[in-house]
Parts: sequence; structure tokens; C-alpha cells
Amino acid sequence: MDIQSKEYADWLEKVKSNFQHSQIKASVSVNVELLRFYWKLGNEIITYQQKQNWGSGFIKQLSNDLKKAFPKVKGFSERNLAYIRKWVNFYTENNFATSCGKIEEETLFHIPWGHNREIISKCKNVEEAQFYVQKTIQNNWSRNVLVHQIASQLYTRKGSLSTNFDRTLPSPNSDLASQIIKDPYTFDFLDLREEFTEKQLEESLIDNISNFLLELGTGFAYVGKQRRLKVGNRDFFIDLLFYHTQLHCYIVIELKTGEFEPEYAGKLNFYLKAVDEQLKTERDDPTIGILLCKSKDKVVAEYALSDIHKPMGIAAYQLTHKLPPQLEKSLPVADALEELVKGK
Repeated sequence: MDIQSKEYADWLEKVKSNFQHSQIKASVSVNVELLRFYWKLGNEIITYQQKQNWGSGFIKQLSNDLKKAFPKVKGFSERNLAYIRKWVNFYTENNFATSCGKIEEETLFHIPWGHNREIISKCKNVEEAQFYVQKTIQNNWSRNVLVHQIASQLYTRKGSLSTNFDRTLPSPNSDLASQIIKDPYTFDFLDLREEFTEKQLEESLIDNISNFLLELGTGFAYVGKQRRLKVGNRDFFIDLLFYHTQLHCYIVIELKTGEFEPEYAGKLNFYLKAVDEQLKTERDDPTIGILLCKSKDKVVAEYALSDIHKPMGIAAYQLTHKLPPQLEKSLPVADALEELVKGK
């Protein structure tokens, strides 16, 4: 066999691919076994501290003894052992293991330990924590993406969306569509002045397309902006056009810098009809529309959607998070900052 042949090169690629897959499987397997050990260890630490009345010095002593026995292992620091105890406590104190059962408990072992630490440190309750555990598994989030999603309060932005998906999309697409669209969207990566136009908002989102796609969520693929559609003798332009790889459909996003108005729904409905007629193929599901407005009245939005027969959702967006009152009070005023800069 000629080792320079294409056949050999193709086979070599398969060998390398198979090895990479085996490495990934081995890594996942090692992670699962390690976290099972951590879970058992955390339970035993809690049990012994309660039964023997061992104080906080117990964790320090255990850390020293384990590091002496396993000097090359990094997971036995006093800080990490405290996290292991906190991890088990977080779930068992909330009856997680008994109410959710072993299957739910096992999901904790299928995300990296660093992810688990971030979740229990930042989530208020088990329901919120389990939401981020499941999303991490489903979307293969890195730790940085997980932290971003928690910081942007993804959990609290689910379920408040105004849509007509239950009437216009077949199940399970209606459920999936409701899950992937947030309300509100957080565009705190944008640097816009207080007054801005829809065109400036659109251009800023495209300039920050990586962050925009991250905020939209897994499955969104960018197609284009100001996509031209010719209907009759007139040209119309869609603000933003995406394709969703899980829903298998085009998604039209229209941007509005003010409060939602009922006539916006009619115009978006027109765009959805045009995309279905001109771009959608037999392999695609019905096009979905998203109206992004600076604000909305939920009752007005639901009224507007009640007689719309194309799948559509109306969501708000926010550009920045306001500082909590306690932080605002602790910040120096402008005069003090100016004096500090001048060295006064």
C-alpha cells in the first residue's frame, strides 16, 4: 500500500478521529467517577461532623492527610473539600436526592466539577441549579458560558414570553420554540447612547454577533441583515434573518426602539408569509418571528397575537443592568473622582 495515497490519508483521519472520541469518552467517564467519589465523600464529611461533633478543624486535618497520601492530586485542598461539603449540603438540605430521585442526582456527575461549583455558588435554590445543570448538558456549555448565562439571569427570563406558539406550531416544536426564546433579552455587551435608532441597534448587534448569538442561545445561525424580499412591485427588508438548527426553520427578528405597538405584529406576519413563500423549502418547518422591543405591555401583546396565524413571539430587551441601590450608594460622586484624578 502506498502510504502517500488518499486511501491511507482517509484511514489515518479516521484513526485520529476515533482516538479523539475515545479520549472524550474516557474524560467523561473519569469525571463521572470522580464526582461520584466527591458526592460520597461530602456525605461522609457531613455525617462524621454531625455524629462526632468535629469542628471546622476537621476539614483542615483531612486535607493535610489526603494531600500527604496523594501529593499529586489537586482536589484535596481545604477549600475544595469545603466546596464538596457545600455541594452535597446544597442539594440534600433541599430534599433534592429524595424528591428528584437517583436519576436527577446522576445528572450532577455529568458536568465538570468547576461547573458544579459555579452553580451552587450562584444559584438560589435547587430548581434554578437543576435548570443550569440540564442546560449545560444539553448545550455543552463551557464554564465561561455557564457563568455568563447565570449572570444574565437566564433562569428568570423563561416563561414570561408573549407568543402564539401553542396555536401555530405543532408539538413538540411549540414547546421547544417557547424554551429557546427569552424575555427580556440582555444586550449589556452593547455600547449605545441613551437615544439610538433601530439601524444603530441593528448595526451594533451585528458588530457584536458572537455575543448576540450567545444571548440568543444554542441553535441560532446568522443568515443576514436587511434581507430583501420582493412582493409584487415593492421591495421589503427584514431587519435580521436567522436559521435555527434544532427547529429547522427560518427565524425573522424585527427590532423596535420603543414600546410594542399592535401594528408591528401585522407587519411581522407579512414578513413571515413572504419568507415561507420565497425562502422556505419542503424540508423546513414554518418560519418563526420575534419582535424585539424596548418595552411591551403583556396584555396588549397577547391581544395583538390572538388573531395572528403565523408563529410569533414578542420580547423586550435591556441594554444594561442597573447597579443595585447598595452599590450606587457606595460609589464616589463625580466631584470626588475628579479631585482624586487631580491629586487633591
